[in-house]
Amino acid sequence: MMSGAGAREYARRVVSGVLGLFWNREERRLRAPWRLALALVCFGVLVAAIGIAATVLAIGPVIGAALSATVPESALSALDRVAGLLVTAGVAVVVVWLAGRFLDRRPFAAFGFRFDRGWWLDFVFGLTLGAGLMAAIFLVEVAAGWVTVASVVSNPLGTGVATELLAAVLLFVAVGIYEELVFRGYLLTNAAEGLVGVPFVTPRRAIALATLSTAGLFGAVHAANPNATLLSTANIAFAGVFLATGYLLTAELAIPIGLHITWNLFQGTVFGFPVSGTALGASVLVTRQSGPSALTGGSFGPEAGLVGLGAMVLGTLAIVAWVERRQGAVGLREAVTTPELRWR
Repeated sequence: MMSGAGAREYARRVVSGVLGLFWNREERRLRAPWRLALALVCFGVLVAAIGIAATVLAIGPVIGAALSATVPESALSALDRVAGLLVTAGVAVVVVWLAGRFLDRRPFAAFGFRFDRGWWLDFVFGLTLGAGLMAAIFLVEVAAGWVTVASVVSNPLGTGVATELLAAVLLFVAVGIYEELVFRGYLLTNAAEGLVGVPFVTPRRAIALATLSTAGLFGAVHAANPNATLLSTANIAFAGVFLATGYLLTAELAIPIGLHITWNLFQGTVFGFPVSGTALGASVLVTRQSGPSALTGGSFGPEAGLVGLGAMVLGTLAIVAWVERRQGAVGLREAVTTPELRWR
């Protein structure tokens, strides 16, 4: 029969073991799954609260009525979409900052925002790569006869057109920043850190597993988009790996953000393709697409086609070549799995 002291020690070990499932004593913070869960709950609550407040206060109709005399209805619709997305992006940034400070105990810069000269060089490269890849997709499909240019915007500075184009730029900048911050900066980083503690999972394996899991989530989130198909979901999941490559090789979000912005911007606002299943308003070129949907992506856009997939493969190789040239070597940055804590 166990003595009183032995029973107390046994109970202490049981309690310690249970708490250890939630709390990392060495790092003095919650373990990664609970940090991720709390951050996602916080994001959902804030978005819902802002949506309810906007509905109760009738902010949208008031702004729409104020602008209706000078801005066409199509432009108002574009501005409404952008306003909603900007709110979502702002909430995402705030939640990641709060989660980083109070749950992760990590400086915000550690999520991929160390703004030095190299960061901005990588950002410009990402912008250039996104535009170049989408231009290549457009030229290939034009050469194959799958895309024809119906017209070109004749008055890009007209009130309605200019508003829609500006709204599209703001929309894609917001999407590029907040999706990369959430999926690559926060989710991938925390998943990789958490997986390192699993038996037989090395830092490199943790990075690979975290990349694949967050890429799968990225594809699943876009599966509910209009005109989505099984191929589009698989391609978007691969896009998650494609976009993560720059982060994994530099531990910075400069390349992914720049790439994400111009890939979407040139896809929809320049070449007039649907963007992840959504047709936008004004574009520089008004195009008509035909050809096999499996190759072009059809009504979902190039991301759902094999031509788009090929562009992503070439883009991944281009990122590897750029990082190797700029840094002299290329390899996974295992720092992604090592927390940079604000205090011990």
